[in-house]
Amino acid sequence: MIVMQPVLEMYTPDGFDLWPVAEVEPFDFLPLSGGLSPAEVGSAVMRIASCNDAVPDGDGPPRPVDALGSFLHGLLNHDPLFAAGGLRVTDTSTDAVFLPGCCDGLEDWRDWYQFLDGGSLLGFGHDPSSPVAERFGDTLRLTVNADQSDSPVIELSLAELRHLLAGAERDLADFLTLAADWASRHLPGHRAPVTAALARALDLAPRTEPRPDSS
Repeated sequence: MIVMQPVLEMYTPDGFDLWPVAEVEPFDFLPLSGGLSPAEVGSAVMRIASCNDAVPDGDGPPRPVDALGSFLHGLLNHDPLFAAGGLRVTDTSTDAVFLPGCCDGLEDWRDWYQFLDGGSLLGFGHDPSSPVAERFGDTLRLTVNADQSDSPVIELSLAELRHLLAGAERDLADFLTLAADWASRHLPGHRAPVTAALARALDLAPRTEPRPDSS
């Protein structure tokens, strides 16, 4: 069985206390879905915000002086946004795991659709790991590390890949719904802009753009 999951590469800044987060091993991957706990959602929002915690280029608004506003500033004002991670593919029959590389983040997950519709090669990173997707007719071959001659590979049909991508998109949309509810409790003053920013970071806007607050 082959499983595809949208994942974030995690890292929690030292002393982070703006909202509750879950304990996740540094540089481990957190799968995104509608089944996360509130603390895991908090970790995911923290990670996406920290990926963009820099002063945006251009003539945008100044960085707020308060800790929360300062931390969210890049997330709310950067364009485009970045989310460390990508799509993880696991073949449960062989235990082969195709991990996201360093050059194609979670914000670029739709590159898989472009590859499906006409690409022949899709690279995700470089040393020390070079995951590569190659298309041979109606078959897709995922090489875990193209720099190793004996690298594990995962093979699947293009039809199966399309099905897996649809599932990954549902997972992302379910996470976004969960994050909107989480933000209404933990970031009530920033719920709408944070949810909209997450949708952009996950390349889900505008189809899953959150509805305006009813309050």
